[in-house]
Amino acid sequence: MKIAWKNRVRFFTLAGGLLTSCLLPGSAVKAQTVPAANPATRPAGGMGRLFPATVKDDSVGFVPIFDGKTLNGWEGDATFWRAENGILIGETTPTKVVRENNFLIWRGGKVKDFEIKFDFKINGTNSGMQYRSIELPEVGKWILKGYQADLDFTNLFTGNVHEERGRTGHVVLARRGEVTRAVDGPAFKSVAKIADPAMLRGVVNINGWNSYHIIARGPIMIHIINNQVMSIAIDEDSKNFVPEGLIGFQMHVGPPFMVQYRNILYKKIASK
Repeated sequence: MKIAWKNRVRFFTLAGGLLTSCLLPGSAVKAQTVPAANPATRPAGGMGRLFPATVKDDSVGFVPIFDGKTLNGWEGDATFWRAENGILIGETTPTKVVRENNFLIWRGGKVKDFEIKFDFKINGTNSGMQYRSIELPEVGKWILKGYQADLDFTNLFTGNVHEERGRTGHVVLARRGEVTRAVDGPAFKSVAKIADPAMLRGVVNINGWNSYHIIARGPIMIHIINNQVMSIAIDEDSKNFVPEGLIGFQMHVGPPFMVQYRNILYKKIASK
């Protein structure tokens, strides 16, 4: 049976990213397709550019704080630390044993709001970078307390915002995969999830080199490994928040191991 239409009606469908213009039965005009508008390339005017162009972040404004040849500017137990072929090496042996967690401390001044980038490789036990930390000479030489960008060979803690000798002893302020807020009490509140902490273990290259990026601005501390955000701590505990202090690499108690650091870059952020 032939269907006759007195009036042609145009309608639009959006399918597969294409805007399709059609005519109902009885029309002699074929359907036409045109590409859907791309918000990222939409010209100025109206909503403008929805997604501005981005480029990979760089290290502009960062300065090296390790010369790759000596321990100049750093202070710690030379039993465990040395510079070799552009690498800062911490090593323990069966005859060179760590009795208490201690640190190779940067003597270039205290850090407040800053960013630090470095590469690391570890073959056992535990280490990390201490920052905004306080020296405890009454406990021992080169002992620090404060925030730490944690890393360990078993990859259970790598990426955590740790607190060495902190408000409740040794505490994880923000575990890998989480955004955590510390408040007076002290009490700790889960703000959000970044990702499954077990899945984030896959970000770390065991027995290989990894990049660590620490961003600390006011009470917010962000840990990034291999370009992946691992943890964020927001420290609003008025009694225990520390806005500035020393940085240093940790020499941890435990079985013999070696930790290596290279490309250590620091950027001071002007506080408002």
